[in-house]
Amino acid sequence: MEYDFLKQFSKRMKIVGMFSTLIKNSWQKTTWKQFGFETMDEQVNMIYAVLLFIMEYSLREQPCTIDDISVFVDDVCNKYLKKSLSYEKSRELAEFIINIVLCDEGHAMYFDCFEFEKREYKKKNISYLSNEVVYLDGDIKRTSYKLTDNGYNLVLSTLEVENNMKLTIHEMIFKMHLERATYDQALDEVKNIFNMLRIQLQKIQEAMDKIRRNALNYSIEDYEQILNENMTAISDTKHKFMEYRRVVRNRVKELEDENINIKALSDEDMEKLHNLQDIERYLSRSIDEHQKILNKHFDLKDLYSHELEQMSKMTLIKRFSIRNDLYDKIIEHPGSLVNINQFLNPLFRNNPEKVYNLNKCIQYQKPLREKNDDEEEEKLDFDAMDYEEQKERKLREKLKKYQSSMEFLVERTMENDGEIDLASMSSLPEEQKKVFIPNAEMFKEIMVEFIKAGSIDIDELRKERRNIVAEESCSFQLNEMILKIADERKNSQIKRITVRRCDDGQTVCFKDVYNEFGDRRNIYCSNVQFRFEKEME
Repeated sequence: MEYDFLKQFSKRMKIVGMFSTLIKNSWQKTTWKQFGFETMDEQVNMIYAVLLFIMEYSLREQPCTIDDISVFVDDVCNKYLKKSLSYEKSRELAEFIINIVLCDEGHAMYFDCFEFEKREYKKKNISYLSNEVVYLDGDIKRTSYKLTDNGYNLVLSTLEVENNMKLTIHEMIFKMHLERATYDQALDEVKNIFNMLRIQLQKIQEAMDKIRRNALNYSIEDYEQILNENMTAISDTKHKFMEYRRVVRNRVKELEDENINIKALSDEDMEKLHNLQDIERYLSRSIDEHQKILNKHFDLKDLYSHELEQMSKMTLIKRFSIRNDLYDKIIEHPGSLVNINQFLNPLFRNNPEKVYNLNKCIQYQKPLREKNDDEEEEKLDFDAMDYEEQKERKLREKLKKYQSSMEFLVERTMENDGEIDLASMSSLPEEQKKVFIPNAEMFKEIMVEFIKAGSIDIDELRKERRNIVAEESCSFQLNEMILKIADERKNSQIKRITVRRCDDGQTVCFKDVYNEFGDRRNIYCSNVQFRFEKEME
């Protein structure tokens, strides 16, 4: 199996390596104790403070000598960290951090990063600082330090971008890669966008769970923050992603039109085509996540308002603490037991008098009979084997209905030159409609699975089936059903199935469709287009 999520693994490991190498160079160095730094936390805080100081000078393009760093270390240690160090000690600490920790005494630093594509480790060079000779005041020779690219990445990665800016930044990077036709990097960015939307959806769900448990434990600041993040994810995102998806589809069509026989595509064009198809699929999933966030956003607001309203009603009820308002008062003043009845009276109130309800006289009166204990005990005796057989038979009948519906869709599509939409099937005869839509729930499940899949490659499914040994599923699986239908002799020419929502905004209506309870309903759904590609003869 190929794991797409491990393609950029070595790049991730280099980022991890920058942190781990820095910690390794600092950890277990007894020199730190000479300056009063006992814990690892103190050491890391001091190292990053020095890195930020050097970055500030690097951005200003000013020389940063060991004298400048020593003055900074002396000021930080004595003024902020409460370390009583002389200037000479501060200079020694600055030289130790620069020469030993950040530069490893001039030795080249490497980190082994595993590349899953080549199945081997590759050494990645890591360097935090570079130095150059500068002349101060005309003729004074000094060594100036500045951050390298690795150093900038290390420092900037610690400054978290605000949540309401992350999505915008990734979208800008995705748009840039799409314009430059670097589809492999655009695919990575659209995956990041989808993951961020999925994380935001999970954060909303977690917030709703906290509010349900106790609304008072969920602060106004947290509520305001998650609402702002939701609005950032919702505003204009759907329209932008739909436009990006339209651009991607046009480019896929251009590649297919330029090379009528897809087997004639070069390796580079084939990779572009696969990346574009993956981008389109992730954009569709991102649009779906956007809609879920929009729905959950309003659910969160309604829930929070409702819970706060209920809490405000509860505050009107006056409550007493038995320990504070009774026991402690009696211990302090035992004589108050004379008036204890005033406290306990509400607990011994008589039941309210019964009032005859006139509405009851016109209601149907059901006889009330006391049941014997023997009647309440019910003995169940059944054959377990017979029960399992009946259960399997019902599952097989249900799967047969799924298969009949999909076979009907395949046959109608192939008869219509390999392309059809739901709008053209809305006026089917009653008998054909029962086959195509066994019930509303089955039809919805089939359409949702098709739209989630987006594009289904029959050859890829066959390869996956050869490489994976799995038990036969008792539930509806779209890929298994498609493969089963495609393997039949009359449908063996199917190569790829493409499913997409039509952008015409048309609503399709199927009238008088039964649901799982046997009730007739009208189904309204978006128009969906199916395209079946045949194998080249």
